[in-house]
Amino acid sequence: MNIFWFRRDLRLTDNTALYHALKDGGLVIPVFIFDINILDDLEDRDDARVTFIHHTLIKINEELREHGSALHVYHGTPEKAFSEITSEFEIERVFTNRDYEKYALERDSKILQLLGSKGITFHNYKDQVIFDRNEIMKDDGSPYVVFTPYSRKWKSELNKFDLEEYPMKKYLSNFYKCPPENIPSLESIGFTKSKIAPPDNEVPDSLIKNYRRERDFPGEDATSRLGIHLRFGTISIRKLVRHVRELSEVFLNELIWREFYQMVLYHFPQIGRGEAFKKEYDRIEWRNNENEFALWCAGKTGFPLVDAGMRQLNKTGFMHNRVRMVTASFLSKHLLIDWRWGEAYFARLLLDYDFASNNGGWQWSAGTGCDASPYFRIFNPAAQAKKFDPELKYIRKWIPEIESFDYIKPIVEHKFARERCLNAYAKALRK
Repeated sequence: MNIFWFRRDLRLTDNTALYHALKDGGLVIPVFIFDINILDDLEDRDDARVTFIHHTLIKINEELREHGSALHVYHGTPEKAFSEITSEFEIERVFTNRDYEKYALERDSKILQLLGSKGITFHNYKDQVIFDRNEIMKDDGSPYVVFTPYSRKWKSELNKFDLEEYPMKKYLSNFYKCPPENIPSLESIGFTKSKIAPPDNEVPDSLIKNYRRERDFPGEDATSRLGIHLRFGTISIRKLVRHVRELSEVFLNELIWREFYQMVLYHFPQIGRGEAFKKEYDRIEWRNNENEFALWCAGKTGFPLVDAGMRQLNKTGFMHNRVRMVTASFLSKHLLIDWRWGEAYFARLLLDYDFASNNGGWQWSAGTGCDASPYFRIFNPAAQAKKFDPELKYIRKWIPEIESFDYIKPIVEHKFARERCLNAYAKALRK
């Protein structure tokens, strides 16, 4: 008997580890664990991501019923779950797909030891990226820290084999046959249903083809919003790359950025411990004004593009890509608030939250990361709004009071904030 452990791969199609588990020959018990080590850290009991996962598990369970099987769902620590599983079933092997985040690596190490003590082998596979770990390296064997040469090497290494879909249909009869099982309710694991509806995972070709021209304008519906589906694996990265690479190189580059940040996290694990990629930037003397941070979170800074972005995030769990850069730059550079505060706030609310990409984006904006925007590049929110939302289409949507006396005055003056930032960063780098 084998176990397949669902994590960031919530689908029954083109799933690497699931394919290998089914092909192995033994019967496969599909398992998902509502991990309290993760759930207990969530601040909001109506977290939209938990609702999304729960809804997806129900759909997977319905698909499994068509094959006479059922999803076995546990709530607790992974150690407790696997102790229960191994006491109930005679397990030989556990199959799963790799995760590269700090907690995931620690979790898998513990499970590997637990299973090993029982004579059970643990097999993990690459699935959420096209290339991982040491597959895309410089000629001297060191990891890339600049995106453009990494992307060139990524594209040069890509071949048909990397994008092939795993032929799973002929092995689906190898699922363990059992009576139907109900998925535990959200309430039983301590959550309630979110009112935020996740985006669909189908994207029209026209959006991808026009992505280069329209992606920077937040007032247009011109981004894919596939982040949550990539985060939880409800779409195959191989399928997506196959589909988009002939339609838009710019869109493909966004997928490569995602893999770049995963690679950086793997090779530089200190960023998973909260450190700046460029260590000298940890010497910055942040102001960390809690009142100003609260105003930024609430979308009440008096800078329309920043406020519109934060209100969109608070309301929908999404923020337009261009606006993410502007809001992040504003917090770290205009207000001199530690980028880690903003990183944590985004982590709390973003539907598509992924540690590597979120950390990479924040460190890029703050100037502290690999291949980052230089510290002296400070977005002018007014200029960004004029360029990318000239008709105030986006701003008016999220700030209905924008043209009234009710809208808040700017909490800082741009020129003053810019000079203050330059001085603070220069002082840190001189130490």
